[in-house]
Amino acid sequence: MVAPRLIATDLDGTLLDPSGQLTPRARRAIMRLAQLQIETVFVTARPPRRLDDLDDVVGGHGLAICANGAFLYDVGRREVVRSHCFQPDQLAELAADLRRALPGIGFAGELATGMHLERSYPEVHPRWRPQQASYGSIEDAPSGVGKLLARIPEVAPDPRRGEGSSLPGGADTHRFLDLVARVIGERAHVSYSGAVGLAEIVPAGVSKASALAAWCTERGIEASQVWAFGDMPNDVPMLSWAGRSFAVAGGHELAHAAATDVCPGNDVDGVAQILETIGSDAAPDGGWVR
Repeated sequence: MVAPRLIATDLDGTLLDPSGQLTPRARRAIMRLAQLQIETVFVTARPPRRLDDLDDVVGGHGLAICANGAFLYDVGRREVVRSHCFQPDQLAELAADLRRALPGIGFAGELATGMHLERSYPEVHPRWRPQQASYGSIEDAPSGVGKLLARIPEVAPDPRRGEGSSLPGGADTHRFLDLVARVIGERAHVSYSGAVGLAEIVPAGVSKASALAAWCTERGIEASQVWAFGDMPNDVPMLSWAGRSFAVAGGHELAHAAATDVCPGNDVDGVAQILETIGSDAAPDGGWVR
């Protein structure tokens, strides 16, 4: 087996444990890759600000792909160095069309500099809201919205039940996502990273795969030299693009259909288990290949 030149991994539900933390074992596995001269890049739905506590493991390049490909973030410098954002008139058009189709829908926008929220946006995780968030209609958001978030109260979970509660309602979520996608059509890309009742919308042509492919082209890395890890539908383009890809056990069925392999779950450091086989005598295919 030829070792990869690049590891591209999702964070929540994949590399991080169920509490959203990087375990000591996963940290060691990532740091070991650098000794083997294998690059690692985090490719996540998280906005830039939620990468800051991982600045010691992003690699010598210091960069992470955020917001489903909308931002390239220099974690150490706390600076977005590349962005793919909605034009204000396009954002207004999409919001207007979705309001007509889904009365009561609320929006938030992820920007390089923070977050803009409508008062009607049902926020599930208040601790993720930046202190410097701005408020008002999404049409009045500062320029530079890279990811548009959309929710309706009927689908969003009740935060009073506990931030970590897992609610049924996947069917409602998928119906909501399907309707959002039908309204938007080819004008933008709708994805789902696992949050109940949340549609994540980025400009057309933007995805984890497009951002990762650009990253690799700049470094002379071919898709066949990349191993990718993910667990949700927003990972599907990346899992399909990479030469070898691993869907996390317990992940979404679409991720499993797109990946070449399956790895153990994030509750048992499944990604780290795979990474530890690289450059070792361990058999990397021991039960993980389909």
